Amino acid sequence: MAQEIHDEINALLSDVDESTSVTLNNTSSKEDEDAQFEALLKEFISSEMTEEDTEVLAQDYKEAPKYEGNENNLAEEENSLYSAYQNFSNSIIQIAEEKNISLPKFKFDIDMLRPRYKPYVGKTFAKDILVGWDTLIKAYPEKILDVNPQAKDEELLNFAESLENENLQMAIISYVEVLIELEGCEIAYEKRRLKAKRKKIEKDIILEHQKRVERIKKYTEAIQKAEYPVDAERLVKNYFKTSRNDAEGAFKMLTQNPATFAPIEVQKIKDRFFGLIKAKPEDGIRINKELGNFLKKLKV
Repeated sequence: MAQEIHDEINALLSDVDESTSVTLNNTSSKEDEDAQFEALLKEFISSEMTEEDTEVLAQDYKEAPKYEGNENNLAEEENSLYSAYQNFSNSIIQIAEEKNISLPKFKFDIDMLRPRYKPYVGKTFAKDILVGWDTLIKAYPEKILDVNPQAKDEELLNFAESLENENLQMAIISYVEVLIELEGCEIAYEKRRLKAKRKKIEKDIILEHQKRVERIKKYTEAIQKAEYPVDAERLVKNYFKTSRNDAEGAFKMLTQNPATFAPIEVQKIKDRFFGLIKAKPEDGIRINKELGNFLKKLKV
């Protein structure tokens, strides 16, 4: 997930030359671009949210923690990201003021990191980084146009050290820091998502177990109520045990030859015609067939 955000930012920045010319020549198209971005962001939020994501966000808001140790009351990862972003955006704004060019319009707001980072917030960061890089090109075209924003962190930091302008230097350094801290927030989110997924799986397993226990009980009670000469509890438990590996085959066996799971107890078969006809072993075959038909029609 962190790599996807990184790639998203790099993809946006790779088109920075084209976006710069559009911005300089057509302000209305820039506004259209912003509107399109907002629409895409809303679409992303609604389409990319998984059940685990919903669980994570719900839990984050439920806990609504207060973090001590920093004035922003953000978790460690979020606070580091916000600090890096502040350094980046502030240096960009100061560069714009120095060069007397239009101030960039950033979209990010600190509340987006409360109570914790959400994946779709990375889209806003990607947009703001593009806006910031656009300003750098306007201010220092001779220096920035040859810089590859997709270069390795070490290469970008070495380039920053070669710069004399402190604001430009800070912009490049903080750009690298934002990418690093974004990845940290993505990793922290992924840990919370996996935790939520595990909880959901555990909950599903517990619910499924409860349903299984209830069905076993109902099957057993139905067989006992019908007074079939068989150990109902043994039959049902063996059936459900077998069905874990082969549900279709186990049900076929249950309805065609239930004695496979528990033998018909011939000695318990009731005599017929007022006790005149004693039960025989052959009657076990008849009872087995009757029990199979009974279980086939049984709805529990």
